[in-house]
Amino acid sequence: MDKQTQVELLDELVQLHQSKSPFLDEHWVKVDSDRYTSGKVFDRERERIHRGLPQIAAHVSALAEPGAFVTVEVVGSPLLLTRDEQGDVRAFYNVCRHRGAQLVPEAAGCKHRFSCPYHAWTWNNAGDLIAVPHEKSGFPGLERAEHGLHSVPCEVHAGWIWVNLAEGAETVDVAAHLGEMAADMEAMQAQDHVVFDCVTLDIPANWKLLVEGGLEAYHFRVAHRNTIAPLFLDNLSSYRCFGPHMRSILPRATLPGIREQAASDWSLGEHANVLYTVFATAQFLVQEDHFIWIQSKPLDAGNTRLVLSTMVPVEANTPERQAYWKKNHELTLVTLIEDFDLAEGIQRGFSSGVRQPLNFGRFEGALEAFNRTVDGYLA
Repeated sequence: MDKQTQVELLDELVQLHQSKSPFLDEHWVKVDSDRYTSGKVFDRERERIHRGLPQIAAHVSALAEPGAFVTVEVVGSPLLLTRDEQGDVRAFYNVCRHRGAQLVPEAAGCKHRFSCPYHAWTWNNAGDLIAVPHEKSGFPGLERAEHGLHSVPCEVHAGWIWVNLAEGAETVDVAAHLGEMAADMEAMQAQDHVVFDCVTLDIPANWKLLVEGGLEAYHFRVAHRNTIAPLFLDNLSSYRCFGPHMRSILPRATLPGIREQAASDWSLGEHANVLYTVFATAQFLVQEDHFIWIQSKPLDAGNTRLVLSTMVPVEANTPERQAYWKKNHELTLVTLIEDFDLAEGIQRGFSSGVRQPLNFGRFEGALEAFNRTVDGYLA
């Protein structure tokens, strides 16, 4: 993010703090709780949003060299990501073309060929069928070229491996998907980071509730009173939409002190966290010297799998820094779980039989903007 933008974002929040006003939208709104419980709504979201838009499947560090592979699940689809002999990243459905068995059971590794554990049909890491046991007697006339692995359009962009699961898709245009958010994504320099630690959580709550939990600071003083509340200002945050994506600024308690400094010395990373919501299932919580990748995997209307990864700069992932990164990872995890526990309680409330809308205040406008985006895709 360029210096001028950092100064403008900080100045806006400084002015709001001085006037003792939060960042306010024009109106407060009510939303129907059915959007978080309806199976029909979830099915439309899955088809039009989660499968209909480019998704991040992995970080590039997962495929560090030719022959590297990783198996992942994206929107319920088992995928095999590989780096071939020429260094190109490829994505395939992790499904054998013979009888549909899971081709690669391992989570990750380095292989130049993949042999099915069922009948040993074998493909190279470019997806070409190269061996079929008893081929002449069992499959006379088999055209190997017609039985390559089913490929999935993929693209490496800004340090991430993106895939497109939309029906009939042949390419992934990540730049077009990100639009004006692309510059900020590139500025994160994710390709120069590695995964320090990672945890997977299954949360009995709708995926939208989990996204919403990070889009406002109204709850900090109460929900995070024993963790991060002292580090942040009460109910002060701002947001901007970039098409379907969003950038939220969460100023820290040090913000008022910058009024004594020249604007040229202001640093956004020093005085605020930045939360990028890359629609719809990726969020990046950018802190001063690292960031958290929050990957959402909606399972059904009331359940979501989250993968939380602490990403640190390659050059800073040294033995001397391990304790520091571990402390940061654990604090982030504890804080986010506080949000997730609240979302779980909200989801339970939906099933209680009480019919009531949810209320988004004027200082919770980011939540309404996010849900308006969801509705736009469903429409």
